[in-house]
Amino acid sequence: MTKIQKVADLAGVSTATVSRALAGKSSVSPATRSRVEDAARELGYVVSANASSLASGKTRNVGVVVPFIDSWFFIAVLKGIQRSLADAGYDLTLYHLDPNVGQDRPVEENPRRRRLFDEFLRRGRVDALIAVSLELNRAELDSLTAIKKPVVGIGGPLPGIQTLSLDDHEVARLAVDHLLALGHREIAHLAGDQDFEIDFHLPAHRRAGWEEALARAGITPDPLMLRTADFTIAGGYDATLQLLGDPRVHPTAIFAASDEMAIGAMLAARDLGRSVPEDLSIIGIDGHELSDFFSLTTVDQFPEVQGRHAVEILLHQLDGDRPEPGNEALPYELVVRKSTGPAPGSSRR
Repeated sequence: MTKIQKVADLAGVSTATVSRALAGKSSVSPATRSRVEDAARELGYVVSANASSLASGKTRNVGVVVPFIDSWFFIAVLKGIQRSLADAGYDLTLYHLDPNVGQDRPVEENPRRRRLFDEFLRRGRVDALIAVSLELNRAELDSLTAIKKPVVGIGGPLPGIQTLSLDDHEVARLAVDHLLALGHREIAHLAGDQDFEIDFHLPAHRRAGWEEALARAGITPDPLMLRTADFTIAGGYDATLQLLGDPRVHPTAIFAASDEMAIGAMLAARDLGRSVPEDLSIIGIDGHELSDFFSLTTVDQFPEVQGRHAVEILLHQLDGDRPEPGNEALPYELVVRKSTGPAPGSSRR
């Protein structure tokens, strides 16, 4: 008797049901799937990946493309993706693309990026793809359409693809409006530098949100109050030292385009003898795992939830549910902690 037959007998189902259950097919009820999984576990039965692939034409493997692998944000998104894929019985293949060549340049200028779309994805080693913070050009979109694999994008709208996007402009306005409500008018901004303008222009959108929030409050943004860094704690630290050491400006608050830069700003303020929030309020964006430790006020964008939601959409597509492609807005929430307070001399104290 084959091992799969033993699993079927123990679970009280057919071998076909065992195959469907262990392949994660939605046609199998949760109760039956649980019974089959328990029987397989008891008998030590594991589905052969190669055999399953040959029989179904599916690899049960999802490709994930990211521009950075040394950033907390992207690691958090990947964590959400990996956990959800593992729960659904899928493996993950990670593709890291050098972000130094943007989508506005010819694809042939980036061999690694070109090979991904022209070669790797056509090998049939993945059933679907999740693109994180990558603004795909027309040739890349056409390549994905040609291989007829489900695709979900995270980070911004892409023509013909189901995407999840954060409204960076509105997120920035929410952060600055919080500072304005506390009576601050001298609000500086730590923005992402040029390297982060490549895909979806996140720094520009957050900078525009800062400018608009100030303008709506009747404040003309001062170019000297804008400093750029690389979205890291060290970058935020150095930028804040330069900002607070400039005698031409006297910020009472800093809006940083990332939590890591905001944490760097807090450390720089401490080293310069500035008290947070009594002398200087600081707010970031992300929902970083260290934000609670540093009592940092932030706008949480729930990166792990982004990854889990992308997998949820992708699994529906793999099961044959292919709705019209569209762009879904991602949630965000202001989380107020001790790094922001009333402006010095404000009546709100």
